[in-house]
Amino acid sequence: MKTIAILVISTLISFLTHAQDSIQTYTVSVKVDNPLNNRGHILIGLHSAETFMKTEALQNIKTKVQDGKVLATFKDVKLGTYAIMVLHDENDNSRMDLEINGMPLEYYGVSNNPMLFGPPTFNAAKFDLKSKMEINIRF
Repeated sequence: MKTIAILVISTLISFLTHAQDSIQTYTVSVKVDNPLNNRGHILIGLHSAETFMKTEALQNIKTKVQDGKVLATFKDVKLGTYAIMVLHDENDNSRMDLEINGMPLEYYGVSNNPMLFGPPTFNAAKFDLKSKMEINIRF
């Protein structure tokens, strides 16, 4: 009987510990060191594989360049795989402006700072969130 009671208690403790881990959230800080000017706003999106380059981000931040830098923090982000997209929306129209041939007219960047020869991909920009993180992005 003692053995069964110990087994039940340890199973309950295991479930409770796992339940707390699954609701744990973290912050993701984003830093951009090289904006070219202070015009407009910086639009920053936290994306999953399902939202990247397809729909609205999971979380969005709109901020200004201050002292030649951009600092922003996403809060309450669950464990998972994400990517960050940053756009310097110089004319404040809340979208990326493109040339007739599809090339961007405004500066942008994604997490991991991949060398891009075409549109960014989730696989090139993804990161695994396992704890509090700081992401540095270059335009």
